Amino acid sequence: MRYAAILVAMALAGCNTTVPPLEPIPGSLTYGRVAYSPYPPGTVIKNTFLGKWGYRTFEKYVVQPDGTLKLTYQQTAPDFLTD
Repeated sequence: MRYAAILVAMALAGCNTTVPPLEPIPGSLTYGRVAYSPYPPGTVIKNTFLGKWGYRTFEKYVVQPDGTLKLTYQQTAPDFLTD
């Protein structure tokens, strides 16, 4: 049991905990500009758009204390719309 705890600690010590910041892509609310929101700080704003090659992109922004939007979530998935 003691050795298992040491192995887990060593494995976790090698993990990289820094994640690069998300970058806006064409279609994002903040792509190439600074966007301001009239909503109170902490409000979550969702954005969905059809991106490159018909892929749907889902984004979430959080309103910062100065009113700017910070991109906190971004996921791209195939768009399965049917007629």
